[in-house]
Amino acid sequence: MAKTAQKRTFLLEFEKPLVELQARIDQIRELGEEKQLDVSGQLQELEGKVEQLRQEIFSTLTPAQKLQIARHPRRPSTLDYVQAMCDEWLELHGDRRGSDDLALIGGIARLEGRAVVIIGHQKGRDTKDNVARNFGMASPGGYRKAMRLMEHANRFSMPIITFIDTPGAYAGVEAEKLGQGEAIARNLREMFSLEVPIISTVIGEGGSGGALGIGVAEKLMMFEHSVYTVASPEACAAILWKDAKKSEQAAQALKITAYDLKDLGIIDQILPEPPGCAHSDPLATAEILKQAILENLEYLSQLPTDKLKELRYQKFRNIGVFIE
Repeated sequence: MAKTAQKRTFLLEFEKPLVELQARIDQIRELGEEKQLDVSGQLQELEGKVEQLRQEIFSTLTPAQKLQIARHPRRPSTLDYVQAMCDEWLELHGDRRGSDDLALIGGIARLEGRAVVIIGHQKGRDTKDNVARNFGMASPGGYRKAMRLMEHANRFSMPIITFIDTPGAYAGVEAEKLGQGEAIARNLREMFSLEVPIISTVIGEGGSGGALGIGVAEKLMMFEHSVYTVASPEACAAILWKDAKKSEQAAQALKITAYDLKDLGIIDQILPEPPGCAHSDPLATAEILKQAILENLEYLSQLPTDKLKELRYQKFRNIGVFIE
């Protein structure tokens, strides 16, 4: 019962019919066991309806609904994927300038026996954890820590894996005083010069320069229900129409979904999510991500350094190209 209550706490509006139908199945199953009745026929029929309804719901989501899924509090985070995918993990701390930002984490891991450096945004699971991690919005120290770890990876020839999940870089006065723009700009410049493979994945919400600060890569992947945008739909609506309530309209116009971005040539690969999205089956989602990383790593590791850099350079040069 506690587990069901927890699921309902984080229930999205469009998920309610699915959960209600599943609850009905559970009731019939319990009644059948209690009264020793054969309800297998009813259960089979209802389970078929669940699958059909799930397919209908998640194949017709609007960009605004996908944004809700990307922000779901139970959606797997960087540390969840690290725990599920890696044989070993050693988190490294600090930017060597007096800061250790908990919103952007990183360390050395072993993935199927191969040493890699993993860096990613980290949101919290509850209010207290979210406050400690600043809701995944990294400060300048976070981006400087990330760059320190990437330079370490480059020095020891370890591929770099990054996980993007942030509303954007922290935009507070203190962050600006400490050089938020300079820290992100330096990351962008230096990542183009790194001589090891870089694979980035948008695992949830990819927002603005906060996402780009660890997103310069030869291969950029996205989960099918994640989003990637130059500004949040709420911010866009407030800027364009002076009304944050028009965020749904902004989400549609911004082309924030994986399929839109694949068509535009921004991302390279869309990763499918299990039925019911990543938060419904984190382990299966982690396995999908792991296999995609290993496949891309196998390909990129065979390329010479100059080819890796050229791939990275051309990828970003081609973004925004248009024909008059």
